[in-house]
Amino acid sequence: MNNIIVDLKTENNFAFGKLYQDNFGKISNFVQNNSGNLADAEDLFQEAMMVLVEKLRQDDFQLTASIDTYVYAICKNLWFKKLRDKNYELSVDELQSFDFLTSINDSIEEEKTYLEKLKGYLLKITDHCNRLIHDIFFKEKAIDQIQKDYGYSTRHNAQNQKHKCVEQIRKVKEEDKQKKKI
Repeated sequence: MNNIIVDLKTENNFAFGKLYQDNFGKISNFVQNNSGNLADAEDLFQEAMMVLVEKLRQDDFQLTASIDTYVYAICKNLWFKKLRDKNYELSVDELQSFDFLTSINDSIEEEKTYLEKLKGYLLKITDHCNRLIHDIFFKEKAIDQIQKDYGYSTRHNAQNQKHKCVEQIRKVKEEDKQKKKI
């Protein structure tokens, strides 16, 4: 995933072609199912690429979802804005406005898969718990193997640590929910 971001930042045409190939069909279906046509979908995709390029040029840009999720969320947000405004022309100033970028970020959050959200939570917990959760849930290691690998004296201690790490994730998830309510 990081390679495509590097390629997109350098405005590599192959990377944009791949992005188009992987995403345009889904975006075209979305537009056509929501009062649009193929030409609208093509225009929308081009506008989304403008937004993406602008975001990639920002020094503090961090991709918090898969690139496909990100592109879909931008397109979905642009399309609904167009339908709301019944004005099919968005100026560059509008594309760069704070409210518009905030609404795109909100759409991206809504489009994230459970796994993408979980990976975001894992970045906010301790390194120890991050490794433990990866071993248990992603590598599917048995609790007995966890006990051995991490040097826990009993199986109960390993299960207790697993519980503490899961609680860290729950706490981060709740904090994220609270921030979104503000």
